[in-house]
Amino acid sequence: MKKRLMRDILVDFLRDEMTNGDKVVLVEADLAKCSATIPLMDEFPERALNVGVAEQNMASVAAGLASYGFVPFIHSFAPFATRRICDQAMISIAYSKQNVKIIGSDPGITAELNGGTHMPFEDIAIMRSIPQMVVYEATDNVEFSQALPQILQYDGAVYIRMFRKTPPPIYEEDYKFDLFKATVIKEGRDATIVASGIMVSAALKAREELLKEGIDCEVIASPTIKPLDEKTIIASAKKTRAVVTAENHNIYGGLGSAVAECLSENCPTKLKRVGVKDKFGEVGKAAYLSKVFNLEVSDIISAVKEIL
Repeated sequence: MKKRLMRDILVDFLRDEMTNGDKVVLVEADLAKCSATIPLMDEFPERALNVGVAEQNMASVAAGLASYGFVPFIHSFAPFATRRICDQAMISIAYSKQNVKIIGSDPGITAELNGGTHMPFEDIAIMRSIPQMVVYEATDNVEFSQALPQILQYDGAVYIRMFRKTPPPIYEEDYKFDLFKATVIKEGRDATIVASGIMVSAALKAREELLKEGIDCEVIASPTIKPLDEKTIIASAKKTRAVVTAENHNIYGGLGSAVAECLSENCPTKLKRVGVKDKFGEVGKAAYLSKVFNLEVSDIISAVKEIL
């Protein structure tokens, strides 16, 4: 797939669905310029709505639309699509069994210059704690383009953690994605690296460096963090007996926690978590922030060596 912004994949998908059917609706909280959905508001004025800087109202409006049979996609920056609407996501959407898709953009360090207030390291933890909420973090454009139709077909609440810009390419065009399956990208024998989002690319680079030292790592992409594909992760852990997780999120409550819970109950295994160590975000470019929050390739390499 040619180099494109991930937000453009979303816009094209929504346009196709809104053109070919009458059930998909978009509700924005005054970020249509950032998400590039302004054209949809011109094309579909009755089904692409801007509620202003009122994220809780956005979630409530979406729940109401869903109760009438529509399938709302709602969007805001990730902290405002999770922290700010937590009660509405819990009660109006999940508890009420409403079919709403929640998009949180610019997760973790990808918020960059928007700084700590806009830099969510806790959004996955929040949404994982809500019963029946599916939590998905996009890996690359090829995967995302296949994930969106599956998310639409899934009857229930889904949190989509989306990088707005162009993500590192991971998959070839012929890749086949399953929303509820993790992908073993590279097989290995010595250790397993389970990663999500932008950290999948870092995990693959770490694997290449480790191979130069004779350390053969299996790399698993786990885009759907809830429900976790426990079968794939357990099978790999049984083979390597050493697991490292890598995520652009707090180590508490995210992918690392999900994998730790899975393994402790099913296959006790040595585990190291690479992620944000209980810190708030700050202003900076991604390259700088990856150093500050220990999300670099070298951090994954150090974790693998330490666990071995």
